[in-house]
Amino acid sequence: MRVFLDFDGTVSREDVVDTILETYADPAWLRVEQDWQAGRIGSRECLRAQMALVRATEDEMNGLLDRIQLDDGFAGLLEMCVRDAVAVHILSDGFDYCIGRILRRAGPDIERLLGGVEVCASHLEPCGDRDWRVDFPLFPNMCAHGCATCKPAAMRLLDADDRGPTVFVGDGLSDRYAASAADEVFAKGTLARYCRREGIAYRHYKDLRDVTISLEKMLRDRAIQLSPERITRGTLWAR
Repeated sequence: MRVFLDFDGTVSREDVVDTILETYADPAWLRVEQDWQAGRIGSRECLRAQMALVRATEDEMNGLLDRIQLDDGFAGLLEMCVRDAVAVHILSDGFDYCIGRILRRAGPDIERLLGGVEVCASHLEPCGDRDWRVDFPLFPNMCAHGCATCKPAAMRLLDADDRGPTVFVGDGLSDRYAASAADEVFAKGTLARYCRREGIAYRHYKDLRDVTISLEKMLRDRAIQLSPERITRGTLWAR
């Protein structure tokens, strides 16, 4: 099993990019958002245009990021994954600068649990006094949907050895392609509404504690199915 987590609104309690835009961007960012939600542009073009409207010093940006909290169940989910040797990774259209600062502030216990976690995200760095430069180094060539981070492609790369079912956990519209590519989906918010509309099976969750409880049950059930006793009985029955 491999677990893939969205960051904004999933690992973090709020959408980090939206919080930045609401605080420091020209209101024109809302028109760009409408174009993305309507499918007229992809998330890569959307983010590039929106972040060009942001005016914030590095200190202002850091101060905002330092107020953003992680989901209460994040540490528990990581602990379960480490204990049960379940690979877990973060896939985000959001920015490495933001994700890195928020996770570093979470303390040494979280840092220890993040040892094997890959973060696939867009790149952000300060450029001048109040401007910010956006780049997409992980996927320089856009996918067919124009995503900032092509989450299905990242899932394929990180699951190259095909170690059982893939689980995706998300909450937003940018997660819709990942949901279509995963074996198991945990969804809330906009992603849950999308899954219902498109007929994609999903498990609803309130926070990551719910996800941990469900994953632990899935692992127990899978262990029972693959137990030597059950395999022997199945073989005898087949004869």
